[in-house]
Amino acid sequence: MKFKNITVAGSGVLGYQIAFQAAFHNFNVIVYDINDDVLEKAKAKFTTMSEAFKKDLNASKEQLDSAYSNLSYISNLSEAVKDADLLIEAVPENPDVKKEFYKKLAKVAIEKTVFVTNSSTLLPSQFAEVTGRPSKFLALHFANDIWRNNTAEIMGHLQTNPETFKDVVNFAKAIGMLALPLHKEQPGYILNSLLMPLLSAATNLLVKEVADFQTIDKTWMKATGAPIGPFAIIDIVGINTVYNIYKMASGKSQDPLKIKTTEYLKEKFIDTNKLGVSNGEGFYIYPEPAYKSKDFLN
Repeated sequence: MKFKNITVAGSGVLGYQIAFQAAFHNFNVIVYDINDDVLEKAKAKFTTMSEAFKKDLNASKEQLDSAYSNLSYISNLSEAVKDADLLIEAVPENPDVKKEFYKKLAKVAIEKTVFVTNSSTLLPSQFAEVTGRPSKFLALHFANDIWRNNTAEIMGHLQTNPETFKDVVNFAKAIGMLALPLHKEQPGYILNSLLMPLLSAATNLLVKEVADFQTIDKTWMKATGAPIGPFAIIDIVGINTVYNIYKMASGKSQDPLKIKTTEYLKEKFIDTNKLGVSNGEGFYIYPEPAYKSKDFLN
């Protein structure tokens, strides 16, 4: 395996999951974030992760202890990347934030380090030049709850070195992922290209007051046999992520319904800090959301 020392930049919803997944599979992992307070919160999330690994993967105490020993936490970027073979960027889904991060990263990262972005909707070609190493830059996209939904979509751009692409595919396999290579750039990859039309249709129905969110979820679950509905999916993905997607889309298109949806999500959820599963409340209240009740579909 070409990569051994991994730095994960960003300890949010997916960042801490990626870090723990890699550490669990015996990679040396540095978790980087903007300050020590944020990193302390990340450490608490790893406790939750270890419980999930025990429950879902039957992970042993020895395996989990080893994973913890493979994790380090650093809030100084140059220190965090000084030995990195691979840098996984999981900073907020905002083009300006990502560009600013890559500008700083390009100044301190060593030549060998490969950069990958976990962006859900943005294309690697949007950031390739600002990274300072376009041939060593591509996208590596994970689904939430990555130890269970263990997919990794790998997407390069026109300047990505084919050997670097293969190295990232092999890394994804080495951390227990089903590697899903894409042959060309596609906004939303495969997963979100399939998923976003569903979530968009659901939020349209809600904002137009056709039905409430639970009725929409019940309809989808009962009619298709799906275990969860679109609003439960939004909670899992993170309402902040969906909000950012709508904010960018409405800004470009000026579509009245997209603008109304963006305003709805901001007022009802972003401004009230109801971000979904990650902080205990979104459309549903966690850890026991209504859709898990035996009576939900009765």
